Amino acid sequence: MAGDADAAREWREAYERVSGLVATTQLRDPGALEQAVPATPDWRARDLVAHMIGVGSDTLGDAVDEEQGEDWTQRHVEARRDRTVPELLEEWSDLAPRLEEHVATTDPGPLGDIVIHEQDLRGALGAPGGRGSGGLAMVREQMADTFAEGLEERGPVRLEATDGDWTWQSADGDPAVVLQAPGYDLARALTSRRTEEQLRSYVSVGDVAPFLDDFAGLGPLPTQALPE
Repeated sequence: MAGDADAAREWREAYERVSGLVATTQLRDPGALEQAVPATPDWRARDLVAHMIGVGSDTLGDAVDEEQGEDWTQRHVEARRDRTVPELLEEWSDLAPRLEEHVATTDPGPLGDIVIHEQDLRGALGAPGGRGSGGLAMVREQMADTFAEGLEERGPVRLEATDGDWTWQSADGDPAVVLQAPGYDLARALTSRRTEEQLRSYVSVGDVAPFLDDFAGLGPLPTQALPE
């Protein structure tokens, strides 16, 4: 897979946003980093940061698990459980230049992890931001294409952003279902961060029921709306 200079720039900007948010929170309200993350309820906010760092470390060490399952992601947390937040940020700072270069020259994949989890973290901390980033738009497009790969003969699905000019359809022809929502919500839906009830509320044409499992591609759909 080839790298992508635009993805590298967006990765750097997302890293700066997230690391800055964590550093500021540590100074002002360190207890907030001990709160559970609604999108990843088994993890505290600091655990989510540890995972994000672990992804970068494993990427550079060519140790990314092929299936990227729960055991792999939990190892990132366990390996850093005894570290302070400043120590976590120091490790991430050391990795960042090399990881940015990796995204630029080798594989843009790490952008997806940091963009998705940035919003998970912001939801836990009550600190919205980054919703209009170029990185989120890039990840939305990538996740839409991945979503399309699993539809086979059940589509096409059409997604229409109500607050912008983004529209996407999985294949040519009359869509089986059309979902209309703000572009940010469509991005979060494509990353398994919207409930079944929310997805149903987005429908303007057809029935989303046959596609609910496809929206759960990154894990079970939340049962309660997330705070972001």
